[in-house]
Amino acid sequence: MSLPSATVLVSASGAPGTAALLRALRENGERELRLVGTDMSERSVGRHLCDAFHRVPSGADPGFADAMRAVVEAEGVDVVLPQSSFDLEGLAAHRERFPCPVLVSHPDAIHRSNDKAETYEFLHGIGVPAPAFLRVNGADAVDAAARELGYPDRPVCFKPVFSSGSRGFRVLDPTVDRAHQLLHERPGSVAMRLEEAVELLPDEGGPDLLVMELATGGERTIDGIADGRRVVLGHAKTREAMRAGLAMYFVTLDDPELMEIADRIVSELGIEWFFNIQLVGEQVIEVNPRISTIVYQEDLNLPYLGVKRALGEVGDDELEALRARIRPGRTALRYFDQLEWG
Repeated sequence: MSLPSATVLVSASGAPGTAALLRALRENGERELRLVGTDMSERSVGRHLCDAFHRVPSGADPGFADAMRAVVEAEGVDVVLPQSSFDLEGLAAHRERFPCPVLVSHPDAIHRSNDKAETYEFLHGIGVPAPAFLRVNGADAVDAAARELGYPDRPVCFKPVFSSGSRGFRVLDPTVDRAHQLLHERPGSVAMRLEEAVELLPDEGGPDLLVMELATGGERTIDGIADGRRVVLGHAKTREAMRAGLAMYFVTLDDPELMEIADRIVSELGIEWFFNIQLVGEQVIEVNPRISTIVYQEDLNLPYLGVKRALGEVGDDELEALRARIRPGRTALRYFDQLEWG
């Protein structure tokens, strides 16, 4: 017997993972889900793939939470599932005002995760490997910080303290061949020389930047659902074949040590609901308290299980028992698709 239908709001429905996420929610095998998309742009894939779509302000807009609540009430939404880091803080601060569950952690966890300097500070404090870093502002400070961390003898990197999806990330490498970049690489290369970055940055002001040791090695992530104290259900995976800052190839891993790291981070931050933790080599470089790219299985649909948990239909002990279903070696290959309309 199928379960009663429900309505799920998926925010930032123009995000790269939207199509796969919406498909997984629809193909849950148990019930009909009505999907409502929101985005700050009309040119959102969610406008075409969801049952209803609403344009809302950006997550940083003071009116964002009120606009989202109005959509929830107008559409009879049962669960709000945010996709973007930029939506989290506005929703977290007002989640108690919503008439349905909002799958977001408490404001302190969101702030400490989104502020990369605070993230690295607490990772160092709990003994989790993370890059050495300096928080600076302005061209001269970036120059001094890069040299303090070893440039030009070794590459370093920087990114805005508040960023998402590789936005603003640059590797500072004295060996960069600008002519090769110009003639042979796609626009948007992430590597440049320190002198070029200093020339482009303002002398003073601008966003706070994190100048960091460059983590090296293979990329891995841990994805899952947490309860504020521990990982309830989740797994590790590789993260490979980068394009435009996005990973395009993933393989699930059986790695108890990575899951232990995830438990420590979840406990320290009090992360609730979905999370994604990224590592390069042995160093944690990102903590994202939101859903990210999922490796789906026909018998383990993580986003849908999160929705069922929010509806009170499945408990944490039941989710924990599903860990045995995770299949190491399960592979996901992302690709580009497109839509046409008249």
